[in-house]
Amino acid sequence: MTAEPTAEARLQAALALVAPGTPLRDGLERILQGRTGGLIVIGWDRSVEQIVNGGFVLDVPFSATRLRELSKMDGAIVIDPDRNAIVRAGVQLVPDPSLPTDETGTRHRTADRVSRQTSHPVISVSKSMNTIAVYVGGRHHLLEESARVMARASQAVATLEGYRERLDEVDAALSSLEIEDAATLRDVCVVTQRHEMVRRIRVEVDAQLLMLGSEGRLLALQVHELIQGVDTSRRLLVRDYLTPTLYRKKRGVDRALESLEARPDLVDLTTIAGALGYPDTPEALEAPVTPRGFRLVTRIPRLPEVITDRIVGHFGTLPRLLAASTEDLQRVEGVGETRARSVRNGLSRLAEASILERFG
Repeated sequence: MTAEPTAEARLQAALALVAPGTPLRDGLERILQGRTGGLIVIGWDRSVEQIVNGGFVLDVPFSATRLRELSKMDGAIVIDPDRNAIVRAGVQLVPDPSLPTDETGTRHRTADRVSRQTSHPVISVSKSMNTIAVYVGGRHHLLEESARVMARASQAVATLEGYRERLDEVDAALSSLEIEDAATLRDVCVVTQRHEMVRRIRVEVDAQLLMLGSEGRLLALQVHELIQGVDTSRRLLVRDYLTPTLYRKKRGVDRALESLEARPDLVDLTTIAGALGYPDTPEALEAPVTPRGFRLVTRIPRLPEVITDRIVGHFGTLPRLLAASTEDLQRVEGVGETRARSVRNGLSRLAEASILERFG
């Protein structure tokens, strides 16, 4: 059974429809420039049909110029996004007057109530205030000028770049400590903290890019390069250090990641330790921890994921894996002599590179 989209997801989908560069945004800008105002419902089904009164049945292909011309008439316009068509114009919308709303103007109150009653996005273009507002199921978002959104997005991308650089630094330091079997829970929590910080700032950047539409293409490419491999690395870190009790549970890794995402405070490392299943006390942060080895083994080229899981599962910890000979590796199901030598050489190279990077 498919879960209903959240209010935030519905709002983001609506903002994508009116992002700069889209035909709908072009039409809204034309209405704003013409100073006629407008009320547009994005969706056509039984719930919308029940509150539509009067007007004209059109059912014509959507275009920005048609939207602009139709907005000159009194009444609302209804668009069917699935068929990219304008289905009604000049209609009166009669939503349930008992629905709550904090809006004051007639057009905005109607837009809010219609969006609540039908669950479809409703756009209100204000002639007097020269603004475009999007209403989705009780949520309200005022569209901003592209230049202002671009400035914020650029600043957010610069922040993301700094966060990624710091993540790479602490991640490399943890890898060196793992090779020496000298990592503590604090070291792990610092890397986990940085991963979560990168994830959260990326969510903010994605929201800004969504509002920029086609104008944010170059920034989107930059973000793609910055976050490459982060999600995989984040998951491998949790797989390496989640306590055995949580690791053995069904969806244990997923639940730990969800717990990290839900924690508002990332400054206190003890809260991160708690999400990984460790005691959430300052003393616990100084305790030594041993990884299972997923992060290191995954870096060996041309090694299938199923073989990685078998190797890590067979040896249990990274120190045991690093101490394994070629013959020991061949005892793992699916690891023949050639692959065993490749894994053995790959582990040695990774260990040497990690130590050289730390002390070089």
